[in-house]
This record gives sequence, C-alpha cells and structure tokens, in this order.
Amino acid sequence: MPTVRLEVRDRIAFLTIDRPEALNALNAPTIQALHEHVVALDTRDDVRAVVLTGAGPKSFVAGADIAEFAGYSPAEGTALAQRGHELLFNRIAQARKPYLAAINGFALGGGLELAMACHVRLASTTARMGLPEASLGVIPGYGGTQRLAQLVGKGRALEMMFSASMIDAAKAEAWGLVNSVHDPDQLLEAAEAMARQFLKASGDAQAAIIRCSNAALEGGPGFAAEIAEFGARFGTAEFTEGTSAFLEKRKPSF
Repeated sequence: MPTVRLEVRDRIAFLTIDRPEALNALNAPTIQALHEHVVALDTRDDVRAVVLTGAGPKSFVAGADIAEFAGYSPAEGTALAQRGHELLFNRIAQARKPYLAAINGFALGGGLELAMACHVRLASTTARMGLPEASLGVIPGYGGTQRLAQLVGKGRALEMMFSASMIDAAKAEAWGLVNSVHDPDQLLEAAEAMARQFLKASGDAQAAIIRCSNAALEGGPGFAAEIAEFGARFGTAEFTEGTSAFLEKRKPSF
C-alpha cells in the first residue's frame, strides 16, 4: 500500500503522508516514496507549488520510525542521516517550486525537520512541534540543528533541543517557526490559498529565489557536522538506553 498520496489540482500538488496508524512516522519506504514524488514534481510543467501534509487529524509526522534504527552502529547512523539529507530533506529545500508544509498535528523530530525543509509552514491550532532527539541520546539528523536556529534564532532553538520539549502553534508563530495558524478544518484551505497567491508570480523567479536563499543559509559545514555527530551517537550507551526506553515504553535513565 502506498505510504504517500498525490493529488494535483489546478497547478497545485497535494502530497499526503499516509501512515495514520503510525502517526505518519517516517520510515525508509516513506522517505523513498516522498523522494520519488519530489523528483517527479520538479519536472512537471502542470505543477507550480506543492502542499505537504499528513493523513488523519492527529499528526503531520510524529518523527522517524525509531524501531527501524535502534540497533544501528555509528557507521549505519551516519549513512542514515546522509541518505535522508540527499533523498528528501535537502531535495525539498532545493526544489524548483515552493513547498508549503500544512502541519496538522504533531511535528516531532524528523517530522519537524521535514516541515522546516519546506519553504513555508502553516499550522493548525492543534499542532505541536519539537525536536526531542536528545531524550533518546541522539541529536536531530535531518537538518534540525541547522534549520531550527535559522528560523527561530539560536537561543530558542537550543532551548527546544536541550529540553526535548514541544511548543504549541501559537508559540511557533510568535517565534517565526510557522507563518500562520489556522483552525484544523481550515488549514488545507489556507495552504491552498497561499499557494494560489504564489501562482501569480514567476515560477522561474521563485526557483531563483530558492537557490539564492539556500546559498546564504545552507551548504556550509553545519550539515556535515550534524551528520557526523548524529552517526556517532549510535555508538553511545545513552543512545542505547534512550531508544530501549522508548521501545519499552518507559522513562530513560541518563
């Protein structure tokens, strides 16, 4: 069964991550499916903007599928982060068309990193966002240490990552993490309305704006450092304890 649904209406593509039983958690097949859609959409002349959201009322993406990598070695962890950057997160950030994240619930860990890779973010009033990786003895590995600081400032980003806590939609808007907040039943409508505003401008110019913005904000050593540090966590006792506690549904002992 496909883990990602695609619908195109009047030059706007709607990508929906469709694993509601797992709160739309990112696993390898889902990342691969998203990658294939992103690559294909970049070449479609009938698509000018993309709205990315999650299926169901609870979650945009609740994070990565921890059971998938809990037993990884440092080398495997490094490869996991590198592959994710190349296949999906940097691929969206460097897309030729605007991506709008419609955050309809939990956006945690890799889910928030996915939303931050998009160019614009809208959230429902029920959305909750955070990077809780430190509670597992690991760090964000899909761009979180870089993009969160770019969006909300270093101090607030470090507070969120150090505490491994969530913030609500109102705080996310006040901090600049999301562009706007909407009632849950109006979120996709608002995202579509914003996308239609984008259609009034030059797609070629928008692609150039994305390239220029990325040149200023990305491509430095920060992402490489994150990948290396992420992989190194897989060789630590705290990572073993953190992931074991999560899978055993208990509090970790650090």
